[in-house]
Amino acid sequence: MPSIRKYRRDTTEVSCCLKYVIFGVNVLFWFLGLIVLAVGIWAWTEKDTFSNLSRLTNIALDPAFIFICCGTITFIIGFTGCIGALRENTCLLACYAVFLALLLLAEMTTGILFFVFKDWIKTQATTGFQTFITHYREDPDQQNLIDWIQEEWLQCCGVEGPRDWDRNAYFNCSSGVVGSREACGVPFSCCRTKPQDIIRNKQCGYDVRKPTYNYDIAKIIYEKGCLEAAEEWFDHNLLVVATSAVCTAFAQILGICFAQNLRADIFAQKSKWH
Repeated sequence: MPSIRKYRRDTTEVSCCLKYVIFGVNVLFWFLGLIVLAVGIWAWTEKDTFSNLSRLTNIALDPAFIFICCGTITFIIGFTGCIGALRENTCLLACYAVFLALLLLAEMTTGILFFVFKDWIKTQATTGFQTFITHYREDPDQQNLIDWIQEEWLQCCGVEGPRDWDRNAYFNCSSGVVGSREACGVPFSCCRTKPQDIIRNKQCGYDVRKPTYNYDIAKIIYEKGCLEAAEEWFDHNLLVVATSAVCTAFAQILGICFAQNLRADIFAQKSKWH
């Protein structure tokens, strides 16, 4: 009876499975980062921001700027992980692991600071939203963001209530003197939606803050402020937020471990050749 030879995988061989898992995941992040970055640059181009940077009232809260930052970070991490794994480049894989570690550290620090300085963050968020309200008609990105927050996400109106829209020149009650039809009103995103509405009524918020308004305001617009609505949303979805944060952290730790194991395999393979 012929003898059966058993072959064992060389322990110094680079794991193809590990290599292409890192490559496959990061090529998706690479393209995702490129798309997000392109959207942010396109938004700035549409607003002619590059030729007139003074139009940025608060760059840290500008949605297009946030897209550019997030897209750039995602693109760089995806690029180093994708090319590093494909080319078996230990330097790029080391950069990839370091970027993930720094991102994980930043996320953990942000989470801790959020609970430690909760009141300060609430104050900053209030100030930022009030700035959005003041410049509502001046920046289309901020306008769309406010409309999404008020209408789709939190179903609220203003920071603390509809009265906050008096900060905007178009919705201020005194702007009726200069002919603003929106005076003493609120944006359409403050209005309660009706299932039977086929076309969104863009004028539903007109005159709702006037003392002579004859309808029940509570049936027309949301009277709860977005700050209170955000706190309630966070309390109701705390478990989901915590689970998402843990899963994200676990995925990043897994990515760091995979990158380090692949680097170890590459170093072992190179040492065998020498």
